[in-house]
Amino acid sequence: MGLVSARPLVHKGLMGSGLADHLSISDRVSQALKAGQAVVALESTLIAHGLPWPENLKTAFLMEDMVRREGAEPAVIALENGAVRVGLSEDELRQLADAGYAKAGTRDLAGVLARREKAATTVASTIYLAHLAGISVTATGGIGGVHRDAWETGDVSGDLQELARTPVTVVCSGAKSILDLPKTLEMLETLGVPVVGYRTNEFPGFYSSETGLPVPQRADSPEDVAALVSAARSLELPSAVLVVQPPPHEDALDASQVEAWTQEALSAARSRGVRGKDVTPYLLRHIQDSGGKQVLRANRSLAASNARLAAQIASALKS
Repeated sequence: MGLVSARPLVHKGLMGSGLADHLSISDRVSQALKAGQAVVALESTLIAHGLPWPENLKTAFLMEDMVRREGAEPAVIALENGAVRVGLSEDELRQLADAGYAKAGTRDLAGVLARREKAATTVASTIYLAHLAGISVTATGGIGGVHRDAWETGDVSGDLQELARTPVTVVCSGAKSILDLPKTLEMLETLGVPVVGYRTNEFPGFYSSETGLPVPQRADSPEDVAALVSAARSLELPSAVLVVQPPPHEDALDASQVEAWTQEALSAARSRGVRGKDVTPYLLRHIQDSGGKQVLRANRSLAASNARLAAQIASALKS
């Protein structure tokens, strides 16, 4: 498995560049940015591909509600008709949840814009576009990482490279449980991405709290995270700060049960020849089918919790 290269790149702001022609910021998000208010970018692949209808739409509304309760403005990012959409209306969120949007990582952005296609953004492309639009905090469910068969397939998520070169704060519940979590955590260290456990000393396993993998540092309040982020920015570190928090205790799933479902999903994917960017959504759908309502509840709960914490951190950074 080859290492993901971390380029010492800090993306330049989109405002004032030729790419501004592709940027479409909603009135609410634009007003918040101009006023210096806290804004939180939300990943749209979670809505378009991560959950079935109508749970995906309910989760999108819940995440936005959580952000607004904490005094910040949510900005779901997606691509449509040759534009980067930053902040979606209620009707646009419904279309995103129900209209079969494609999935676009960073490498896909130019092609999607040129062809004027509709696409949801992954963690990687969300943080890239959020940074270009001047948004410094994002929230999602779980990041991508090193796949379990990466030694054979070379399958390593583009999320890791983007985390290594884009200076934003990303709040999540660790990496998706279908991945090789020890190798993912090791890769984050290799790439120089600070990983901060929020009120935990353990790297969470997305649906479950326990993985046995220690995090290198811990923060116990949004203000603690904001202080760490401010220090990272003063040092001009090129990477994101990855803040990981366990799923809410009442909705967290048993790690051994999740692993059993994951093994079944991996076996099914291999037998059907599922490869590339189709692997992650296939595996997650298989686990959702296996776990039913408890998996949907955990997904919705952790996504909302991460959105809330991201808004708290964004507000702390503005104070």
